[in-house]
Amino acid sequence: MRDDKIIQVAINSPLRRVFDYSAPKKHQTHDIQVGMRVQVPFGNKSVIGIVVAITDKTDVPAQKLKAISDVLDTAPLLPSHLYKLVCWSAKYYQYPLGDVLAQAIPALLRQGKEKNTLDALEKKKLTPHQTHGLIIPGPLLNAAQKNAVQNVTKQISKFHVFLLHGVTGSGKTEVYLQILKSMLANGQQALILVPEIGLTPQLLTRFQERLGLPIGVVHSGLTDKERLLTWLWAKNNELKIIIGTRSAIFTPFANLAIIIVDEEHDLSLKQQDGFKYHARDLAVRRAQLENIPIVLGSATPSLESLHNVERERYQLLELPERAGEAVHPLFKLIDLRRQKIKNGIATTVLPVIAEHLKQGNQVLIFLNRRGFAPVLMCHECAWVLNCSRCEIPMTLHQKPYQAQCHHCEKTQAIPKKCAQCSSTQLINIGAGTERVEEFLNKEFPHIKIARIDRDSTRRKGELEAKLATVQDGTAQLLVGTQMIAKGHHFPNVTLVVVLDADGGLYSADFHASERMAQLLLQVSGRAGRAEKPGEVLIQTHHPEHPLLNCLITQGYMEFVRQALAQRNKANLPPYHYFALLRAEAVTGSVCSEFLQAAKQILKTANNTVQLMGPAQAPVEKRQGRYRWQLLLATKNRSHLQQLLHHTLPLIEQLKEARKIRWSIDVDPLEML
Repeated sequence: MRDDKIIQVAINSPLRRVFDYSAPKKHQTHDIQVGMRVQVPFGNKSVIGIVVAITDKTDVPAQKLKAISDVLDTAPLLPSHLYKLVCWSAKYYQYPLGDVLAQAIPALLRQGKEKNTLDALEKKKLTPHQTHGLIIPGPLLNAAQKNAVQNVTKQISKFHVFLLHGVTGSGKTEVYLQILKSMLANGQQALILVPEIGLTPQLLTRFQERLGLPIGVVHSGLTDKERLLTWLWAKNNELKIIIGTRSAIFTPFANLAIIIVDEEHDLSLKQQDGFKYHARDLAVRRAQLENIPIVLGSATPSLESLHNVERERYQLLELPERAGEAVHPLFKLIDLRRQKIKNGIATTVLPVIAEHLKQGNQVLIFLNRRGFAPVLMCHECAWVLNCSRCEIPMTLHQKPYQAQCHHCEKTQAIPKKCAQCSSTQLINIGAGTERVEEFLNKEFPHIKIARIDRDSTRRKGELEAKLATVQDGTAQLLVGTQMIAKGHHFPNVTLVVVLDADGGLYSADFHASERMAQLLLQVSGRAGRAEKPGEVLIQTHHPEHPLLNCLITQGYMEFVRQALAQRNKANLPPYHYFALLRAEAVTGSVCSEFLQAAKQILKTANNTVQLMGPAQAPVEKRQGRYRWQLLLATKNRSHLQQLLHHTLPLIEQLKEARKIRWSIDVDPLEML
């Protein structure tokens, strides 16, 4: 190979392009391969980039072409399949390749640390993930579980997507474990994705007890060193199983045999800031690139995944019954109209709670709203305490005693008088988990209550400690948000009370009813998971709502059938493909000007993609910045991709683009 080759390098920067360099003087061009790290001059500083191509051509004049300073690796950093996944995801989600590569590589390697300098002493950190050889045998599988395991294990070494739809308590995790056992017997590796850090410890413990081998974890709570060690161990086949949140999709493996995505419907699998990728969809693409099976598991599968079953792209595996002796809970709608309500709880519900507690059972009260009260209002003039940065009501908290915005986290002292009329008649409207806990403490003074939400579990170890009081029966009453709605096994919970089911029925976001149904069924699934029967009370002002009634009388799959029919009729995903061009600035007019200019570029370049807007976002102001958006919609995904590929570089060059923050969200899951 001649030494006048051009080395194209991706650099961690917001620019949608790669940069051309000549080979370094102390290296031959044939020493450099795609995927290696290189040190390069960039502006007035030296940075680390990744080689993405070696070519003969460049548009840079010879006298301006800079040379690579140093080559940091002797082989590509990422395995070829993983490198292809990174390139594909940058292209699909329309994000700079350098930024995506940076997210796929541990921070210490991005900083230029040598990946071979870790000494053997650090390998001792494997021991905390071991179970000292103790392996607990699992229960016998029922017929549906056996069928699921057999279907998956028949497809080893072949790309195949399975959607494992198991009702809550049906033993999906047991299916995962049996599949993994067959993989591990052949020395292969597995990746398990979970939506939240909170679900990682319990899965880790269960997998350790059953499999008796080292397991790695990947999530945002790791130090840079821990993340690098886990990354290297997986790459070198020293860890057979990795359990992690969405970023774990970029973990390299020596011998990956299967990917499992638990709670595949969960919104947390979609990155909402920066590089807006969906870990579930990338997992499917990775399985395809590596020619391995993937299992997507959920009690409430996403509409997109069930649509793929309809199109015969995914194979549906069903676990229709709860494992062991457990039976499905009984549902009942509580009509809140013309009924007295105390701190969010209907008075007719209180005797039911008391009866379950009297029998020695546990009761879960679910309210997806933390804090004491969501609104502080003046009784005289109806003034509301709003966040000055987001222009939405601030939530009142008791501990600490303050008002807090749950969008930007701004806090302030709770005022003693109205800012508009100076009246001291200020009233708390609505109830959050703090208020419900305070009320239940007075109603049931001899019952220990565990409140589980983001406020009560901020400190390290608090979540585990509170869950332990639930598991050992010390706490009989549970009050919590969606943190306790999924994944947890509480065998002694026989009653679940959902305090507010109406939030998702009339939202501006078309995803809201789907998420409402998923959350209701997930939290309801905490009831009656053992031999005791369960009961679920759902409080609502709309007991006649057709989707709500369909959900509790005919089940989730009928709800999905009706919801998909509505989506199809309205030209919504998954029948149409969306991208959302977002803009935010300190004034709304600047956002509007930018999006109007962008719309003109898009309109000139195409006649097949529908453009809607620009318009203010439903939540117009957040963190002191106004938010506007332009929606792109089409029936043809490739048309949307081609349009974005050709026009985003032009939009990037708009003079208005320098005055605002803007981003593109392909397949958006939040329209607010």
